[in-house]
This record gives sequence, C-alpha cells and structure tokens, in this order.
Amino acid sequence: MENYPAPARALVAQMTAAAIAEPARGVAFQGAPGANSHIAVLEAFPDALPMPCFGFEDAIDSVRDGIVDRAMIPIENSLHGRVADIHFLLPESGLWIIDEHFLRIRHCLLGRSGETIVEAMSHPQALGQCRHWLRTRGIKPIAYPDTAAAAAAVAANPQPGVAAIAPALAGELYGLDLLAEAISDSDDNTTRFVVLARDPIEPEVNGPVMTTITFEVKNIPAALFKAMGGFATNGVNMTKLESYQRGASFAATEFFADIEGRPSDANVARALEELAFHSKWVRLLGTYRQARPRLVTEG
Repeated sequence: MENYPAPARALVAQMTAAAIAEPARGVAFQGAPGANSHIAVLEAFPDALPMPCFGFEDAIDSVRDGIVDRAMIPIENSLHGRVADIHFLLPESGLWIIDEHFLRIRHCLLGRSGETIVEAMSHPQALGQCRHWLRTRGIKPIAYPDTAAAAAAVAANPQPGVAAIAPALAGELYGLDLLAEAISDSDDNTTRFVVLARDPIEPEVNGPVMTTITFEVKNIPAALFKAMGGFATNGVNMTKLESYQRGASFAATEFFADIEGRPSDANVARALEELAFHSKWVRLLGTYRQARPRLVTEG
C-alpha cells in the first residue's frame, strides 16, 4: 500500500479492511481505486467489496491465500491484445476461471480547470490508446504504472499544466476536474476480464459457455496441425489460440486457447482427447458462461 500515491492510501486501507471482513463479497483487482479494473468489479458484481492490489500477483495471492474469494484480472484488450505476463500467471496461480466480463474503456483527461495542459500522465497502454488525441493538442505523454494512480499522483503533487488520463471515477475519488472525456482514438476500446476463484464452478446457464486451456504440443513435425485437427473434425469452435514461450527457451512453445463448450460435451471431450495425444500436457483453466457471443464468420 505504501507504493500508492498518498491520496489513494486511505481509500486502499478502507476498501481492503472491508473486503477482508467479508471474504465472500471481496473481489481483488490490480490497480489503485478508480482504475478500470475497479469499475469492472462494480459492473460485474454490484454487491461486491472491491479490494485494490498493487500487482497482478498480489490480487492472485489474495485469493489463493483465502483473504478474499475472487479476483478480477484483465486478460486482453481489443486494441493492444493480451495483457503482459497474464498467460504465465494464470496457469501458475492454481486458480480457476469462473466468469468473464467485458468493459468498455472510456479514457478521460483529469486535472484542474483553467490550466493549459502540457503533460498527461497515465499507463503506457492508455497513453498509446490516446496518442493521436494528445498529439493534435500538443500534450506530452508521461508514462506512469497505473491510470488511477496517475490521477492520485496529480492530486497529491499539483503541478501547473500536468493532468492524468484515467477513468472518470478516479477524478471523483481524488477531487480532479473532468477536462475532457472519451478521448480514446478508437471508440471500440474494450478489455476482457476473467474472474478467478480457488475452486471451479460448473456454469448453471443453458446458453453458450467457454472453456480455457493451456497446452504444449510434442516436439515433432506437424504436431500443432494434428492437435488442432480434433477441434475441426468434432465441430468445436476455437475462438482464441495464442502462443508464448517461457523463459529464454526458443524451443518449447506453449499455447493459450479458448474454445466454446464444456469438457463434458461429447464433441469437446473427443477434441481434448486428441489434443492430449499430440501434446506433452494439457491444463484446464476453467469453464464459465459466455459473457459475449463470439462471432463465427463463414466463407
């Protein structure tokens, strides 16, 4: 908590104490109060007690250690792709994905009315998503580890002409004026979050569900092609397949995938069985309701 700017610390302490007192309602998130992750928790769980954590590992550990029952972690963004390191953290966490949530990102310029803004502080991704807006106004981007924490820093250390790019909620929490809103260069800026828990939960919905897996194929020719064949022949829609390499090795490639359906579905079970035959290992990360339809294009 000592790493947060001063205006955020009291809020962090208050929110943390409330979540710890009622773990079943507690939902950990990464970032300072007012961050997009904070907003995602409020949208997905209106009755939850959001608990700020400085890093992704801290949020994951709070669930693994039983401090709170759930965590909400961003996994990918429509403009910038997957969130850094999350593909390593999820499999190693020992937690299960039990839900997903999509949040529309609305960047705002927060500061003090009447000033000519010459610098804007924010997370590098937020700055990148607003770079054209900033450039046309001659505002210099300044990188900061967190969007909401940048707003707290501007509130804590007033400097003429310095503002923050953060959600409007951060401005409300830290007493900053809303100088401009909807400043993203793209109107369809959306982040996908997943909800983590210590135990898997079988989705009760009758509608579409997602299953997330990680795997490493055998080091033989056409292993990935053969492993993927089972999904095609069994009619299982794979909505995401991303590769990543662990450590300094360029030999062992691991994969992160989302598929539609449950492992208990006959066609999914057959596809996973074929995947396992061509892989060194396959790990299920969770089955959960589909919060947004995945479009299947033909032709």
